[in-house]
This record gives sequence, C-alpha cells and structure tokens, in this order.
Amino acid sequence: MSDKDEYVVISTVQGQFVEAQIKAFLEAHGIPCQLRGETLRVTHAISIDGIGAAEVLVPTSVADTARDLLDRAERGELSIDDSWATDDDS
Repeated sequence: MSDKDEYVVISTVQGQFVEAQIKAFLEAHGIPCQLRGETLRVTHAISIDGIGAAEVLVPTSVADTARDLLDRAERGELSIDDSWATDDDS
C-alpha cells in the first residue's frame, strides 16, 4: 500500500456504534479506515432517514478486499478464531 493511495467510499452506515464496529473490524484485518460524516451525528446523535450517515473509506488498493470482508461478515461466513485461548482462559 502506498502512502499516496487515495481513499474511496466502500459503504455508508448509520450510527456511531456501527461505524466503530466496521472501523475496528477492517483495521483488525490490516485495512486502514477513515470515517466521514455529518457533524450532526456526533453533536446531536441524529441518525434517521440518512441524516447522520457516515461513509466508510479505505485506500483504493484494498477496497475490493475490504468490500469482500464486509460482505462475508454480513453473510455470517466469518467466525472468531479462539485458537489463541489458553487453558487458563476457561
């Protein structure tokens, strides 16, 4: 990925909770992510009828990968890998 990568919109979402989840999900998969939205969503917690929507942006070079990950998550095809857990975690 180049520092000069342009960012493109891959999704538009409603609500700060969803924004945070998607951003964390993409970043956990090594995909840098930016959010762009109206100030009203933050200052007044408005998120109805498209007001307060936020756009999810990623570098152009990883846009297809990011879209694929979001599609797979939406279809329920991804799961949490618990192979990192130890016997002490139970």
